[in-house]
Amino acid sequence: MTDNSISTLDNISQATETTLPQTCSSLRTISRRLVRQLGMLNADGMPLHLSPVQAHALIEISNQELSVNQLAQQLNINKSNASRAVSQLCEKGLAQSRTNPRDSRSSLCKLTPQGKRQLKNLNQQQNTLYQQILAQLSAEQVSQLTDSLNQYSRAIAYAEQQQDFEIRSITPSDNPQIAQVIRSVSAEYGLTPDKGYGVADPTLDSLYQVYEMSDAHYWVITHNGKVLGGAGIAPLAGHDGVCELQKMYFSPSLRGKGFARRLALQALTFARNRGYQACYLETTACLKEALVLYEKLGFEHLNQPLGDTGHDACEIAMLLKL
Repeated sequence: MTDNSISTLDNISQATETTLPQTCSSLRTISRRLVRQLGMLNADGMPLHLSPVQAHALIEISNQELSVNQLAQQLNINKSNASRAVSQLCEKGLAQSRTNPRDSRSSLCKLTPQGKRQLKNLNQQQNTLYQQILAQLSAEQVSQLTDSLNQYSRAIAYAEQQQDFEIRSITPSDNPQIAQVIRSVSAEYGLTPDKGYGVADPTLDSLYQVYEMSDAHYWVITHNGKVLGGAGIAPLAGHDGVCELQKMYFSPSLRGKGFARRLALQALTFARNRGYQACYLETTACLKEALVLYEKLGFEHLNQPLGDTGHDACEIAMLLKL
């Protein structure tokens, strides 16, 4: 990295360090308040004084028989807590267990007729509560709330899946690994060098040097020291104020964990902080998942490409105003 590049990244990092903790603190406060307001810390008001864990277990085993391990996974709790909840439901006559025919060491739990009645009461109670809550909001606010909570839930799930991975700036020693990732993924999708795709770029084996300028950057995703994917941002030649999202490739082991969206958002944040007014990209129809992501991020289709990137086989050009 050049001194200017390091200085720029330091400034961006300082700005992020100032705002991110404030946002995290606010979100944590709201989450704690919701838990308390919805009575998730005690059993008061619950039919038959069910604990929160028992109530959640009652709901989960209403649709199908579940083993303790399966219930623990569904509720994101440890096995002992799940086993205790099942035992307590059985003691109350709300559930019953039987030996798992596929594994005699485990048992399957399902609701009893009394448990189904209890679940009906629980649902009616909760529906009444939420109807009263939603009555305070307009239809548009309810829709926004639903979308936001779904996004929040997905973000939590993705964050859990990304625990053991690292996103960091590219280093010179990463050049061979990220080049191999790009070649491997390109071959997987039939994006061969002879067809005018990015894999044919003569600079593919020296991406660190390509992105070391102050108004460009490249990030890699690693696991146990191994580079599994990456993406970069750089100015679009001949178009002042426009950058290009480039070289976004992920090994199969990274996919489905939310990394594409996270890295794209990180690149767009960098672009905004560098003063770019728009972000351009080129892709191809066979990369269906990437295309869906770009559209969700707000990229709009262009009738023709901008500039001359040399990737004439990428028939889809898109632009996002920043």
